[in-house]
Amino acid sequence: MKSNLHPASYRPVVFSDDTASFAFLTQSTAQSDDTIKWEDGNEYPLVKIHVSSASHPFFTGEEKIIDTEGRVDRFKARAAAAQARKEALANKAKKAKAAAAKKAADK
Repeated sequence: MKSNLHPASYRPVVFSDDTASFAFLTQSTAQSDDTIKWEDGNEYPLVKIHVSSASHPFFTGEEKIIDTEGRVDRFKARAAAAQARKEALANKAKKAKAAAAKKAADK
């Protein structure tokens, strides 16, 4: 095995899930500039997380969409824009076909 592969700078760090108002203290090498005063009165580095066991659907039994960055909204907007383009092209093709038919009927 390779030597010096794993980090040796483990220290107490608080991980906080703000959506579920849940935090826990553990050993980690995660870097953070934020700090928090913990229940024991000491101050520890704070790492904010989006999903924890308190908010993950597997552990809570609830089904919900966790959309912290607007991905679902962006996807829906792209789908609506694609549908609008498709309808516009269909209308343009229909008008062109009607114009060609009218031109052929006039001859």
